[in-house]
Amino acid sequence: MARTYSGIRETRPHTYNDLGGGSQRLALGFHQQCLRHADRTFSQGLQCQQINSVSAVLSMEDAAFVIHSPQGCSGCVAMGADGYRVGQAHRGVRLIKSPRVIVTNLDQNDVVYGGEKKLREAVRLAAERYSPKMIFIFTSCASGIIGDDVDAIAADLQAAQKAAFPVIIPIHCDGFRSKVCASGFDAAFIAIQKFLLPKEPQTKVDGLVNLFAPTSISYKDQLEIERMLGLLGATVNYIPFYSSYDKIRRITAAQASTSICKVFADEFMKELDQTYGIPFAHTVMPIGIRNTDKWLIGIAELLGKTERARDYIDREHKRVQPRLNEIKERLQGKRVFICGGTGRSFAAAALIDDFGMKLVGLETPTYDLDAQIDVEYLNGIHGDYVIDVANMQPFEQVNLVSRLKPDVFIGVPSWSARLGVPTTHVLDPKRPTMGYDGILYLGEKIADQVENPGFNRKLAPYARLPYKQSWYDSDAFKFIQEG
Repeated sequence: MARTYSGIRETRPHTYNDLGGGSQRLALGFHQQCLRHADRTFSQGLQCQQINSVSAVLSMEDAAFVIHSPQGCSGCVAMGADGYRVGQAHRGVRLIKSPRVIVTNLDQNDVVYGGEKKLREAVRLAAERYSPKMIFIFTSCASGIIGDDVDAIAADLQAAQKAAFPVIIPIHCDGFRSKVCASGFDAAFIAIQKFLLPKEPQTKVDGLVNLFAPTSISYKDQLEIERMLGLLGATVNYIPFYSSYDKIRRITAAQASTSICKVFADEFMKELDQTYGIPFAHTVMPIGIRNTDKWLIGIAELLGKTERARDYIDREHKRVQPRLNEIKERLQGKRVFICGGTGRSFAAAALIDDFGMKLVGLETPTYDLDAQIDVEYLNGIHGDYVIDVANMQPFEQVNLVSRLKPDVFIGVPSWSARLGVPTTHVLDPKRPTMGYDGILYLGEKIADQVENPGFNRKLAPYARLPYKQSWYDSDAFKFIQEG
C-alpha cells in the first residue's frame, strides 16, 4: 500500500524533539525503543514551520508570494530576502531585485470575521502586479485558527480566471502544526507535488539528477557540488533555490535524486521514488572527509559510476591530506561544542574528527533514525558526550557551554561568544564549506578562531546574558518532562 505522509514530522516513527542527556544513554534507549516522548515545562522559543516553507521557495525566479498572516509573521522574509539578494550578486546579476511578497495583514477583525476577502484581494494583486507563473500562499497560526479554507479559495480563484492566470499553490505551514521546524520544508514540497508536478509520466532523461538544496547553501558550494556531479557525467537540476516553473516541472524526468541537507528533502525524495520511480541517495551533508566520500559514492551508485567516483576520491584525498595534517596539528585534542540544524550539527561533528578534535556536546533540533546512525558513529570516536535535542532553546545551550567549557563553539555564536568562548560556524551561505576544498577552508577558519580568542574573552565581562547564577548551577534538562 502506498505510504501517505502528513507533512508533520512528529508522525514519523521514533522522532523526538525534546530530549537531553549522555549520547550513549540516548543511543541505547533509541536502539531498545524505550525512549519516551517528552515536553518542556518551560520553552524559551521555537522556530516555526512558516520560516522554512518561505525560505524553501522564496528565490523562485517566476513566482510571487502571499503570506496569509498578521504583519509580524512576515518578518521571516527578511532573512530569506537577504540570502536571495546576496545570491543574485554572487551569480553575476547586475540589477538585483527583492522577492515579490504580499502580506494579507490579518488583524483583530479578521480573526473574528475571517480573512477570506483579504486573501482573494492579495492573490489578484500579486497576479496583476508581478505577472508570475506561480503564486505561493503561506498559511500561518492566525489563518489556521480562523479556519479560512485556503485550498477552496485558491481553487475558486484558479477556476474563475483565464488559462494564463498563474498556478496558485497553497502551502500549509501553520506554526502550531509541528514543533519540528523541518516540517516546513515538507509542507512546501507536498504543495509542489500536488500542484506543480506533471500527473502524466515523463520520459526519463539519462544522467539528469535532482539536486535539492536549502537557501543556506552558498553559490560556491553549488558550483562545487555541480562540478563533482559533472565528473560522474550527471546534469544537475538544482532546486528549489533560484529555480523556476520549468525546472520544477522537470523533477519527474530525472534519473535520480540527491540532497545536500539531511532533513531538507528526505521525505519528498521518498515520495518521488514511490510515485515516479526516481531512486535517491540517502543523504548526508558533504562536509568533512567522511561525509563527502559517503555523499558522492551514494549518488554514484545510482548512476552506475562508482569506480569513477572512487578514483576521484582517492585523488582528492592525496591532494588535501598534507594541508589537512597541518591543520590537525593546530587543532588536535581541542574540545568542541556544536549547535545547528540536524544536517549541519552532525556534519560538523564528523568534520572535527578530520582535525583530531574532541566532541563534548551537541545540540540538534530532532533525534530520529538518521540521527541515531550518526550518534552511534560518533560514540565510537568520542565516547560519551552531551546531546541536547532542542529547537531554539538557548537557555539550555548556555548552561551546557558554561558547564562543559569547550575550547571552541561551532554554531550560531552570539550566546556562547558572550561567555568568552571562541566561536565559529559551518553555516556560511557566502563562502565554500562543502567538498574537499571546503574541508580545508573550515579547518583554517576553526584554527584561526581557536588561536585568536581575544575578542570574545574581552567581550564576556561586559556582555550580559539574561540568566542568574542559579540557572548555571542547575541541571540543563530540568524542564524536560518525559510523557
